[in-house]
Amino acid sequence: MKIRTRYAPSPTGKMHVGNLRSALYEYLIAKHEDGTFMLRIEDTDQERFVEGATEIIYRTLETAGLEHDEGPDKDGGYGPYVQSERIKTGIYMKYARELIEKGEAYYCFCDKERLASLKTEVVEGKEITIYDKHCLSLSREEVEANLAAGKPYVIRQNNPSEGTTTFHDELYGDITVENAELDDMILIKSDGFPTYNFANVVDDHTMDITHVVRGNEYLSSSPKYTRLYEAFGWEPPKYVHLPLVTDENHRKLAKRGGSASFEDLLEQGFVAEAIVNFIALLGWSPEDNREIFTLEELVKEFDYHRISRSPTVFDLVKLRWMNGEYIKAMDFEEFYRKAEPYLKEAVTRDLDLRKIAAMVKTRIEVFPDIAEMVDFFQELPEYDTAMYTHKKMKTTEESSLEVLTEVLPLLEAQDDYSNEALYDTLVKYVGEKGVKNGYVMWPVRTAVSGKQTTPAGATEIMEVLGKEESLDRIRRGISLLQGRAGN
Repeated sequence: MKIRTRYAPSPTGKMHVGNLRSALYEYLIAKHEDGTFMLRIEDTDQERFVEGATEIIYRTLETAGLEHDEGPDKDGGYGPYVQSERIKTGIYMKYARELIEKGEAYYCFCDKERLASLKTEVVEGKEITIYDKHCLSLSREEVEANLAAGKPYVIRQNNPSEGTTTFHDELYGDITVENAELDDMILIKSDGFPTYNFANVVDDHTMDITHVVRGNEYLSSSPKYTRLYEAFGWEPPKYVHLPLVTDENHRKLAKRGGSASFEDLLEQGFVAEAIVNFIALLGWSPEDNREIFTLEELVKEFDYHRISRSPTVFDLVKLRWMNGEYIKAMDFEEFYRKAEPYLKEAVTRDLDLRKIAAMVKTRIEVFPDIAEMVDFFQELPEYDTAMYTHKKMKTTEESSLEVLTEVLPLLEAQDDYSNEALYDTLVKYVGEKGVKNGYVMWPVRTAVSGKQTTPAGATEIMEVLGKEESLDRIRRGISLLQGRAGN
């Protein structure tokens, strides 16, 4: 049997990390077995529909590299692939009426007032109304009279109130629940639209879906799905319920969080490939301790039986590290193309941005890190002369003043301001003075950058700044140190 998986998002806004993980795992399960990965748009909840959200779904999947084999734009013979278009075919009403004929569903004509009077129960922390099967006792004649009179109705599933229902999950095994806990959920709403749960079952069956991957918050709904499959006499798909994704405080990752969506992360300077790699490890682990995977490698290695049942933490620190590894391995031209907007925003002076980019490539974790790392090229910041004192380099403010005063005329006389030439000049001075490199390079780098840490050494910075600006900054350093000494 060929594996067929589906990603079935609702167009309600940006794609949440948890939703993208479901899409990724569906993709990997299918591709690992050379199966089919389908995109189905579930837009029956018109109240939550967001304009432009369908385009976000396409764009996210494309950017993440999750190419679907079938979908609204790729007909594989199972269309329509958009639920609102499937409604027009009458498919959901057809199957709902089939259940009515079997006694597995019934028309419910109860109005809001009666429903409001029903008792409520707390299930998994949520207060829900339990329907009392009042309309199940209506005779066929009463039902037909109500329909003929145009009385509003919904169609409800007729779940047993005694016994148990057992369903199987690939990770959790067999799970059995008391049928008394199963409410008669609505299958067709009063507007004629199917509910999410009912449309899911009908679509998954009629589209020959073999594996359904979703968050474990749907475990509680699975017995109702199982009852529907049994009522129709259909073989249910294999269920894979994924662990909860939490923040660092072990709370469910909120959709409104700054890192909760794929687009949020891209806007924060993360690389798409790194995000996908990171999300793959949110609940799944390979046989070894490897952490860096291309999408092709994930397809090869992915075994959904290795998905954990325990909640998994969205560790932003780890994502930043992983992103940094992707940036380090990135081709320079691709890196520069992505880094250039950040460089141009931080440095508006006429300097060699490609050289600056080369300095930061192995030092940043996300692209916005660039600004703080290179802002000194734009303008020398105010800094404390205490920075000239470095125990390891054996420098003090006094020794730094001496070094800067002595190297200044050497650098003034030099025309070649390439990194190599500047380095040779300073190293020659180091040899003549009989000190270690750091004794000289530390004060020079401090003077030209005004920073404790920089993405490159003194002479590399001077090459980019050029002769005039480098000398001006060294003179300012001397002036600062002299003023400090005068105090």
